[in-house]
Amino acid sequence: MKYVGQSIPRNDGFDKVTGRGLFTFDVTLPRMVYGKVLRSPYAHAKVLSIDTSAAEALPGVRAVCTFKNTSNKVWNGAAPMFITPLPHKPVLDQTIFTDEPKYIGDEVAAVAADTEAIAEQAVKLIKVEWQELPAVYDPLEAVKPESPEVQPKFANPDFHNICGGPIVLEFGGDPTSAFDQCDAVVEYDVTLPRVKQAQMEPHGAVATYSPDGRLEVICTTQSLYPTKMILAEALDIPVSKVTVKNAPYVGGGFGVRIGLSGKAEILAAALSMQCFRPVKLIYTREEDFTCSDSRHGGYLKCKLGAKADGTFVAIDTQAWLNTGAYATFGTDLVGVCGACGTAGAYAIPNFRYTGWPVYTNQMTAGAMRGFGTPQGNAVVEPAIELMAEKLGMDPIELRKKNSTRENTKNWFPFPPGSCGTNECLDKAAAAIGWYDKHGKAGEQTGRIRRGVGISAGTHVSNAAPFCVDYNTVILRIERDGTLFVNSSIPEIGPGSTTACLQVAADLIGVPYKDAVMKFGDTDAAPFDIGSHATRTLYTVSYVMADAGKKLRKDIFDWVGPKLGIDPENLDMTDGIITCDGKQVATLADMASQAHLEGKQFLASSCQVPPNCLPFYAQAAEVEVDMETGMVKVIKVAAAHDVGKAVNPPLCRGQIEGGVLQGVGYAVREEMTYVEGKGFYNKGFHSYMLPTADDRPEIESILVENPDPSGVFGIIGIGECGVNPTLAAIGNAVADATGVRFHEFPLTPGRVLAGLKAAGKA
Repeated sequence: MKYVGQSIPRNDGFDKVTGRGLFTFDVTLPRMVYGKVLRSPYAHAKVLSIDTSAAEALPGVRAVCTFKNTSNKVWNGAAPMFITPLPHKPVLDQTIFTDEPKYIGDEVAAVAADTEAIAEQAVKLIKVEWQELPAVYDPLEAVKPESPEVQPKFANPDFHNICGGPIVLEFGGDPTSAFDQCDAVVEYDVTLPRVKQAQMEPHGAVATYSPDGRLEVICTTQSLYPTKMILAEALDIPVSKVTVKNAPYVGGGFGVRIGLSGKAEILAAALSMQCFRPVKLIYTREEDFTCSDSRHGGYLKCKLGAKADGTFVAIDTQAWLNTGAYATFGTDLVGVCGACGTAGAYAIPNFRYTGWPVYTNQMTAGAMRGFGTPQGNAVVEPAIELMAEKLGMDPIELRKKNSTRENTKNWFPFPPGSCGTNECLDKAAAAIGWYDKHGKAGEQTGRIRRGVGISAGTHVSNAAPFCVDYNTVILRIERDGTLFVNSSIPEIGPGSTTACLQVAADLIGVPYKDAVMKFGDTDAAPFDIGSHATRTLYTVSYVMADAGKKLRKDIFDWVGPKLGIDPENLDMTDGIITCDGKQVATLADMASQAHLEGKQFLASSCQVPPNCLPFYAQAAEVEVDMETGMVKVIKVAAAHDVGKAVNPPLCRGQIEGGVLQGVGYAVREEMTYVEGKGFYNKGFHSYMLPTADDRPEIESILVENPDPSGVFGIIGIGECGVNPTLAAIGNAVADATGVRFHEFPLTPGRVLAGLKAAGKA
């Protein structure tokens, strides 16, 4: 490994720091017009009539689309539409436009015009007669038989307002009877908020429909091929006539763009199909916040049983998560909440999880970094703290006693992997000063109290075998010896394309400087699911390893006879071809000579990658003002088993970004719904993202236990940084105050009320 493990500057850095990098907003095409959307002002309503004549008559208007002149075929705007494996079926419940909007912001019509101003004016000229209908907003209310039905055509007919579910996961014996054999049983429940991805770039697309029936879409998606398939299916276009590409960069994703970007791609495409011009539709920040997927909020409860020595015996967890008006990822995410959030980190012989994805008349909830694991972690990890307290054990030692090991049999249909939980726990504890600081609540007096907390967990390194998840990579050597990697993965900010090239350079044996990558374009590269499920580097590397073996063989099988050397005796490092350690040729010379003889070195591979569990632990130190309820996070020590850090600064960047998102989730961020008006949070000014002043000290600890399934031992890291942070902070606040909270985020008012109720303030 010459390049893997090195701190190589990211290959998109120059473009981004100089402003040369292009994003969807920057795209301008000849004859391009601009799209704007008419959205419902009601949480649930029926359109009795719609009159678009005044909008159509406005000079400069090129197209007006409604549910009357576009397809009413149902589809799912998220990737599950085309990655749900048989015999399961995805929930299809969306249309391009609707005559019965189901949340404030639902799409009823759209306009394309020569300028944005004309398009906005035209939208205001559309006359709609509405009939307001009953609505329901809370998942616990929505499941009651007497509550209004949100999706009567598509909900599970055996349950009220349940989207596809319930999801039941079981392993081992029956927890209900196993609890009777336990020496200690604890229960914990938690209420979690909706939170937004708050990515830098709002959703957007530029769609061009040609008279020959071809559709090209430049957009902000983080999963190009699923988006291509969704568009083709929903618009009744042959999939071979649809191209989807990035611009080439995407300004952050965090899950909200897995599939369509809101509905930007399909709205722009529908308008372009009417006017045969390129249509650019960029969401406003308000539309991005209130009309695209968020993280699922809801209610969870956990019951945990153990023996007197701390051995876990049984766990039973339930979740009622608010999936909003449409399915998107609702069913899938609720399953991952149980599988990764409650099942993977510990060896518990009797396991059950029941997840209820609940339809409500709010904007849709879908994928957000962690994809259900933060919610599961938020209910299980406090329950473990309560168990430690009940048994008189140190919480870290209790976790270490029960952590998943290499030989643990659990719910997952693949080996758990390298299992670095205990090392992560020890290193996080040491970095936070656990044994000097924990358990001091009773000794503290005064206004400011300090405490430390910890949380551990696991996730996955891709979505297989639970979803269709595979990659195709093409490798070729250019005439000058340059390695060219073709993959349709996007670059959404983490530096994945840099790390992939580091792996490729070592696998093939070429200089990193002579390796380039074409990405983010379905016409330029074969199928790949995209950037999601902590998968990009782990899975692309796996497929590149197979293609790399073929490419090296292709090179050596041609070079060997030319030089009179047995190909089996050839090797290559940094573009130098050797035999028995001695240079015999350069790749550049051989590629040039091969070209003149009608030969190019190339190889491809299409593989379903394996999977493994990335383990981690985070310890947090907090300061609580007992008079105001203000919680300040002082430090988070984040120890993550990454298998092998391909590019350490990029790896730490993923951890630190995730931790800061977790800090916001724990103490600041929440989408607040106002009945009749929708979500109060319409942009960065009204949504409490952590600022630089809120950023705690973050110590990223890279634990490297190479996993046998990963190339060079690589394990997934992308989503993991956010998963345990909320629980670690919540546990730290309980350690500081002696009060355990059951609702997040821990805003000053919420904390102060809890302290007063407990007689602490």
